[in-house]
Amino acid sequence: MHIQEDQLKEFILDSGLVSRSDFEVAEKEAISKDQNVGQILISSGKLSEDDLRRIQAYILGIPFVNLKGQKIDFEILNLIPEPIARNHNIVSFRKDKTSLEVAMLDTEDLGAIDFVKKKVGLKVLPRLTDTESMKSVLLQYQKSLKAEFGDIIQKESDTLKTLMEEAGGEEASAKDLKKLAEDLPVVRIVDSLLKHAIIQDASDIHIEPMENQVLVRYRIDGMLHDAMVLPKAAGSSITARIKVLSNLKLDEKRLPQDGRFKVESESQKVSFRVSVLPTYFGEKTVMRLLKENAGGFTLEGLGFHGEGLELIHEATQLSSGMILTTGPTGSGKTTTLYTLLDILNTPDVNISTIEDPIEYQMPRINQTQVKSEIGFNFASGLRTLVRQDPDIIMVGEIRDEETASLAINAALTGHLVLSTLHTNSAAGAIPRLIDMKAEPFLLVSTIKVIIAQRLLRRLTANKEEHKLTKAEIEQLGKRVDLERILTFLKKEKIVPANASWESVPFFRPKPSKDSEDGYGGRVSIHEVLKMTTTIKEMIMKGATADQIEVQAKKDGMMTMLEDGIFQAVNGLTTIEEVLRVVNSEQ
Repeated sequence: MHIQEDQLKEFILDSGLVSRSDFEVAEKEAISKDQNVGQILISSGKLSEDDLRRIQAYILGIPFVNLKGQKIDFEILNLIPEPIARNHNIVSFRKDKTSLEVAMLDTEDLGAIDFVKKKVGLKVLPRLTDTESMKSVLLQYQKSLKAEFGDIIQKESDTLKTLMEEAGGEEASAKDLKKLAEDLPVVRIVDSLLKHAIIQDASDIHIEPMENQVLVRYRIDGMLHDAMVLPKAAGSSITARIKVLSNLKLDEKRLPQDGRFKVESESQKVSFRVSVLPTYFGEKTVMRLLKENAGGFTLEGLGFHGEGLELIHEATQLSSGMILTTGPTGSGKTTTLYTLLDILNTPDVNISTIEDPIEYQMPRINQTQVKSEIGFNFASGLRTLVRQDPDIIMVGEIRDEETASLAINAALTGHLVLSTLHTNSAAGAIPRLIDMKAEPFLLVSTIKVIIAQRLLRRLTANKEEHKLTKAEIEQLGKRVDLERILTFLKKEKIVPANASWESVPFFRPKPSKDSEDGYGGRVSIHEVLKMTTTIKEMIMKGATADQIEVQAKKDGMMTMLEDGIFQAVNGLTTIEEVLRVVNSEQ
């Protein structure tokens, strides 16, 4: 059933979740962009998707169900195949003799409802639910699949050992290895490893040969976890299978090799970036997972807030200049850039990128992949891009003098340039660019904001509140200016105006069946440095990164460590996690 816009407006305003002025601004934007006003409110951060769903459920008279923490009978859950459940966000949670209740994020997905109805032969009763409930239930598929994969690997490993012996063991020829890599047991084991990693939302897979066995580990939420142990005989055949998928040389075992392959499922496309390295006990394989269709991020959803968020929005309104993101590998820099591109991606601009690799595919954006083996690098790609009449350019990374020079020149000649740098802080980006022979007077003319960031493990909803003791407050005060953070918290109305640190709540992880360590997913923390007049003068005089950071703090910048404590007060992470990731670098 379709909801009329006037109905939606009436209920949203009555709910008090959005002010009338904000709604009217969104309404005008929805008309100009020919979009639903609800979508505009979500993208601008004025309304959450779950709040909108609750309002829609109320208007349509559809029951709203909260399934967070509820254990669903696996027989009922399995009535809807896992790929369909993930692709359409539909799960079955209750059944009687004549009907099946299903929870959905979109009850207008009639195709999914019809599929379930034909499959189970029962009357299907759709119910609306929220994102967290859906994630909680979909996680239960993972638990059952883990056991299933364990059975597959155990069963196929015995067959694998026999095949390896027939092929000549570790000394097998390239021809034998290729034949082995295409045998069903090896294919099943590798498929299981890949599928399990995707479901677990792992960012990397490590396959490590040891003296008597092969260890498989997944990096989940930034931490490596042992996934399974395989027989030693499985190592060469699994590596051979991955080499076949990646078009690598099967008989080359002395030199490192890099490749790539793609896996397509019903719900998503995932690229695997492969690195094979010879070690003492055999070849170690590491695969980075890149979800090509990921997206739908917002700056607010990434953890930006307050003045930092405003500074970034101001920078995106400019027609020229540079926006830089900094941090180590795996800190979420590229995701931030893609989110900015999504905001900038309107019909009236031409956006071109040069990347290595292309992590997310975005509509209406011209994305180009670096191919260093044929001499097509960031510098040569950027030189070509500026001749493609772009308004906005994204350079995956500034790695050398030539790329830095070209990016700065592009920013000077009427282009908005987005890029990343490997530095530990926002202030550290300036000396890094000067090391690349960039002229200070050009930097102050082009750079608008510099973002530094890290990723921390996020607490699950099942967390435990606690307050710091005086001794703990004193210890924390030695590492960070607590009064300054309290000022930020009061300014953004996170804590009352009369709050003191003794009354501010923090949270601890609470392990559960769904999360062994009490964490699930990741949250980013940031510092956003604005190129103020004072900082420009300091750069021209050759100021150090530390001196620039001190001035940026005087100008109101919240450092990453301060933002980490801020997010810990918000209940998104813990103080221990903040100090583990950030303070070790201070």
